[in-house]
Amino acid sequence: MGERQERLKAKRRDFLRLIGWGGVAGAAALAAGGTAPAASAAAKPAAPGYRETAHVKKYYETAKF
Repeated sequence: MGERQERLKAKRRDFLRLIGWGGVAGAAALAAGGTAPAASAAAKPAAPGYRETAHVKKYYETAKF
């Protein structure tokens, strides 16, 4: 049973190490000139307020009693 616990600990360590390297890689990509996805989404502002789109109209049609 001791050997199994050691294998589980090793898997957890590998997972945490992988997460750490993922953070480093992400920071390096941003430093190299990459842009965050949120920055490109903020570039096109949406009109505020209620919009009656096709799926909303479909809901209104099906919700009639």
